[in-house]
Amino acid sequence: MTNEVLTPNAHDVAHGHHDDHHDDHAHHHDAGPMKVYGFWIYILSDLFLFASIFATFAVLHDSYAGGVTGKDIFELPYVAVETAALLLSSITYGFAMIGMYKGNKSQVLTWLVITWLFGFSFIAMEVNEFHHLITEGHGPDKSAFLSAFFTLVGTHGLHVTFGLIWMATMIFQVSSRGIDATIRTRLQCLSLFWHFLDVVWICVFTIVYLNGVL
Repeated sequence: MTNEVLTPNAHDVAHGHHDDHHDDHAHHHDAGPMKVYGFWIYILSDLFLFASIFATFAVLHDSYAGGVTGKDIFELPYVAVETAALLLSSITYGFAMIGMYKGNKSQVLTWLVITWLFGFSFIAMEVNEFHHLITEGHGPDKSAFLSAFFTLVGTHGLHVTFGLIWMATMIFQVSSRGIDATIRTRLQCLSLFWHFLDVVWICVFTIVYLNGVL
C-alpha cells in the first residue's frame, strides 16, 4: 500500500482565498443596510419611551397643586425660535446627506457643522428656559404638572445632546477618514435619529406649549 500525500493545487488555493475574500467583502457590503435596519428597531423602542412620557404628561398636565399653569410660564415666541432652530437643523442635515451621496466631503462637513450649530442653539435655549423657570421658583418639585413638563422636555433635550456628541464625532471622522462605507452607514443612522427627534419635538411643541398657552 502506498501512502499518497495530497498537496493542494496552487490554483485551488488561490481560488479558495479569492472566494474567502469575496465572501468577506460581500458580508461587509451587506452589513450597512442591516445596521440601518437595526437602528430602526432602536428608534421604535425610543418611540415607546416617548409615548409613555407623553401619556404621563397627559394625565398630569392639569395637576398644578395650586401653582403656575402653562399659560403662566410658557413664552411662545421664545419656544417658536427654539423650534425653528431644530427644524432648520433637520433641513441642513438633509443637505449633508445629499453631499454624502455625491461623495462631496467638504459639502458634508459644511452642512454637518451648520446642523450642529443649530442643534447647539436649541439646547442652549432650552437650558436657559429651565434655568429661568427654576430660579423663578417653578422647578420640577413644585407640582405634578411641572414634574411631567421637565421630564418630557428634559428627556428630549438629553437625546438632542447625545445627537450633538454623535454629530461632533462624525464631523471628526469624516474629516479624517473621508466618506467610506462605514461612514455612510453611521451618517444614515444619525440621520434617522436626528429627524426622529424633530418629529418628537413637533409633538412636544403642539401638546405641551401650544395646548398649554391656548
